[in-house]
Amino acid sequence: MRAGRIAIVGRPNVGKSTLLNALVGEKLSIVSRRAQTTRYNILGILTQSDAQYVFVDTPGFQTAHGGPLNQRMNRGIKQAVGEVDLALLVVEAGRYDQRDHVVRQLVPATCPLIVAVNKIDQMADKNDLLPFLARLAGQGEFAAIVPVSATRRTQLDFLLGELRQRLPEADLLFAEDELTDRSERFLAAEYIREKVFRLIGDELPYAVAVEIERFVVDGGLRRIAAAIIVDRPRQKPILIGRAGETMKRIASEARQDMQTMFGGPVFLEVFVKVRSGWADDEQVLSKLGYG
Repeated sequence: MRAGRIAIVGRPNVGKSTLLNALVGEKLSIVSRRAQTTRYNILGILTQSDAQYVFVDTPGFQTAHGGPLNQRMNRGIKQAVGEVDLALLVVEAGRYDQRDHVVRQLVPATCPLIVAVNKIDQMADKNDLLPFLARLAGQGEFAAIVPVSATRRTQLDFLLGELRQRLPEADLLFAEDELTDRSERFLAAEYIREKVFRLIGDELPYAVAVEIERFVVDGGLRRIAAAIIVDRPRQKPILIGRAGETMKRIASEARQDMQTMFGGPVFLEVFVKVRSGWADDEQVLSKLGYG
């Protein structure tokens, strides 16, 4: 048996969370078309007959913005890569620039580094892939370079094989049926935040956080009350929408995800709170679970 921790790292919007979900086979990390959707380190566990892969999905490493929230996320990434057996650097097919190089430099020289070249299905000219892989190989010493498509599950078994070769021989780190170390309460908040990212305009999601104020299990029913936190009063009506339609859709779609993951009915109440400057408030960030 081989078992170990694998940090999934990369710059924003290369598909790290989509890859985690595809590898584990469950929706553990939220995804949207917007960069920087992931804000927390998320543990995803895949157990097979001869190996246990403990993936640590990390936020996209942020070099452009340095506020308290981004500082905490970057700090969490650095901590993750210092505590794993392997690192999986995700890059976008056809694109490798200074941002990717900065993330690569975070990985200790003693930690084996495998590169997953994601989104190969989106390359306009497939003939460009081999030259790109050759250029990428010249960027440093990589244990392996594997082209994949997380959305189409292309070459994921081959990627797992490359990872397994480099996992240490060890007993299981988690029980065979565990998928993550995150609580249902945490996942509920993340599902709601994902719907905000998916359903609201380009700017507002980055000023939004979600706090679960009540999570009660009543037999097979989960009763959940959640506050969507915004930075300014004028952002509140955008979330609510005309006659409350936007808020109803956010709650409805989030509830469907929760019921699928939790395996039972969910009664969900969602409302909006204004908390000015929350992303710069160290006390609020700690309360919301940002490391």
